This record gives sequence, C-alpha cells and structure tokens, in this order.
Amino acid sequence: MTLLALETSCDETSAAVIRDGAILSNVVSSQIQLHAEYGGVVPELAAREHLRNLVPVTEAALREAGVRVNELDAVAATRGPGLPTALLMGFKAAQAIAFSLRRPFVGINHHEAHLYSPWISGSPPRADFTEFEPNVSLIVSGGHTMLVHVESELKHRVLGGTIDDAAGECFDKTGKLMGLAYPAGPIIDRLAEQGNPKAYDFPRPLLNDPNDDFSFSGLKTSVRYFLRDHPTLKENEQSIRDLCASVQAAIVEVLVTKTIRAAKRFGVRCITASGGVTCNRALRTELSDACKGKGFSLRLAESSLCTDNAAMIGVLAERKLMLARELPGLDEDIEPGMALA
Repeated sequence: MTLLALETSCDETSAAVIRDGAILSNVVSSQIQLHAEYGGVVPELAAREHLRNLVPVTEAALREAGVRVNELDAVAATRGPGLPTALLMGFKAAQAIAFSLRRPFVGINHHEAHLYSPWISGSPPRADFTEFEPNVSLIVSGGHTMLVHVESELKHRVLGGTIDDAAGECFDKTGKLMGLAYPAGPIIDRLAEQGNPKAYDFPRPLLNDPNDDFSFSGLKTSVRYFLRDHPTLKENEQSIRDLCASVQAAIVEVLVTKTIRAAKRFGVRCITASGGVTCNRALRTELSDACKGKGFSLRLAESSLCTDNAAMIGVLAERKLMLARELPGLDEDIEPGMALA
C-alpha cells in the first residue's frame, strides 16, 4: 500500500509518503520564525502559510519518494485536535486529492498518531509492530500532557491529562518570563545543560497525588513570583542557566514519576514517550534511567518524529486501513477538540 499523508494541525506544514510501513519521505515546513515575533502561534497566519506551502511540500514529498500521484492507494490527513483554520487546510486538501483519485480517505487523531510513533525506527525509518506489547505511554506535546494505557494495538484509554497548563506550555511561559525567545522549550533545554537543577526549589504539582493528571500552572506562577522577588537575577547569565535547570528539573520529575507509577499500577513491562517535549534531553535521560532502575523497557519516539509531522499520521492511517477499522470518509469534517478515544 502506498499512502500520502498531510499534517497541518498547528504551525508545521508536512507531507509524507508511506509504503508498507516504510517512510519513503517526510517533508516538514516550519513556521517558527514567522510566529516568533508574536510570542506564539497566530492561527490566521498559520492557515495562510499552510495554504502557501501545501502544494510545494506535497510535491516535494512525492518527488523524494519517487511516487506519482496516480500510484497512491490512499490519502490521509490530521482531523484533530488542532487549530481549526490550520486543520482545514490539510484536511480538505487531502479529501480533494482522495476524491479526484477515487481513493480511500483516512482522518487521523493527532494524539493517537503520537501514541504509536515510538514504534517507528531505523534508517530509513519504518514502522514495526511485530514487537508491539502493552504499555503505558506518555504523550507530552506543546499544549497537551497525558498518560495512556495501551492494552493492545489500537486499543487504548486515557488515564489522565492536562488540568491547566501542559508541560510544553509551562516551558514556553516560564521562558517568556525569563525573557527568552519563542519557542522557549529548546532554549531552556540548552541553557539548563550548564545550570544547577538544585539551585532553586520549585513546586512539583500533583507529584504525590494518586491520579494521573498534570497541572503546571502553579509552577509557572511560582516562577513569576520568584522573578518578581529577585529582579536582578535575569542580569546574571549563570543564574538564568540555574533557573532554567531548576524549572526543567521540576517538570521532568513530575513527568517521570507519574509515568513510572502508572506503569507499575497496570503491570506493564513497557513504557513509551512521544510528542514535542520528548525532544528534551533531560526528560529522555531521566526517563531512561528510571526505566532501567525499575526494570521497564523504554521506547522513545525519534526526535524527528516528536514534533508535528505527516509520517506518523500516515503510518497510523495505513495501519488502520490494513486492520480494516471503520474510518472517517470524504463527508467528514475536522474536529478541533478531538479527544483521544
């Protein structure tokens, strides 16, 4: 099966070609520079950029894969969740391609695609579900943080999620308080490497609560008051590094502790993690060390597949078609608030 997938849920325009689990191409056009001056994603600007980029990005993906349009067996796109106007661009374009070719169309939940992205690996990358096993999965992207129990392939349930600010939002918002550029997450990651994570003691929200929910708004507020009470701190480069390391340590400890606790409770042997914040080096290291210490196997999504990309959309779409799951068709619409069922 040869499938074209499009992803436009936020500020990346992406197209990928998948064939029998192999990722033949995965082209991503980022809008980070465009939105940086506004300190966050502007939905209408994102939609216009998607409209401008969709054709060249799709053509590049087909060209890189060496596939002609009439050779496609199916088309897929992100249905939700995401920014409504951004989602519309890729979803309707994919439906139009599927309609013109008389091919099946698949609408995919963005978070579900993240959920199964850790099973893609290798060079060139390929999805391999032959070693699939039950797991507890941490999905930690910009605006969402959740724990999911995956009982079997395509059978899962959400254990808990974001109450207010997600981990990614906390990185960006605390970074903005420090005067760092958007997106602040990667900058904090880099600065924290040379900082002392024990320099400042920040709260670990819900760390000891028995639920699987996450709340990082209180941590953000704590940083705000800390900076208010230490107005000269931002003038010292090492103090900023220490602050980044301390904030990062608080976020990572919550994510790792709650993930390990959930995995123990459900008796699984495997833990997976995906989403943009999974690129954070401290999270990858701490989660890896915790899994080794507790006897869990760990599958981390490849860094190139952690941020928004069409490859993971296509892999999941192909898998659903192969397993003959009932899927949205050409008469379906986007679902910006789409929940992970």
